[in-house]
Amino acid sequence: MGGFEVPPSAGEEWDRRYAASDHVWTSEPDALLVELAGSLTTGNALDLGSGEGRNACWLAAQGWQVVAVDASKVALERVAARAEKEGSAERVRCVLADLVDFVPDEGAFDLVVVSNLHLEPALHSTVFDRAKAALAPGGHVFVVGHHRDSAGLAGPPDPERLYTEERLHSALRGLDVLRLERLSRRHEGHGSAHDVTDVVAWARRATSAG
Repeated sequence: MGGFEVPPSAGEEWDRRYAASDHVWTSEPDALLVELAGSLTTGNALDLGSGEGRNACWLAAQGWQVVAVDASKVALERVAARAEKEGSAERVRCVLADLVDFVPDEGAFDLVVVSNLHLEPALHSTVFDRAKAALAPGGHVFVVGHHRDSAGLAGPPDPERLYTEERLHSALRGLDVLRLERLSRRHEGHGSAHDVTDVVAWARRATSAG
């Protein structure tokens, strides 16, 4: 699958943020993604807002063909470098794109990952509608994000970008929602530790009739 697609522009703010640190996020994949996707038959996966590739590279290591999409060239260079180091470069294709503009192929993916993607309200439904349309019949979508109860503790400062169970359920309308719950975890960073609340969802597109 291989390759590295570069459009005319990238997320300069995110480039600066990534360039300021050797590693911004944890290198471990989302634990619930490992649990929920671990039993699936591998196929084509789409990681929207992949960051440094913790989920994309884990999926590739399991045998998935992964398209990792992010607005930061610096982040995607780290995805490509990690995939190369782990021997799965041929299974990862990095696409540099703003998710506002990125339109995935319809029905092309068996798994779509939306991890800690906190969008402006006006963009939220657009990106989620495209994510759902990208699912093949029988495909799954995994979503995790900070709950609005964690405003000021984790995620962007605007609480309207954070999740609630109701907001996420609405975003996944049209899919079979197999799991939707809030989870508490211990968050450590910037010299302090505190409890934060996330929302996680696992949903499936129905198979075609017949």
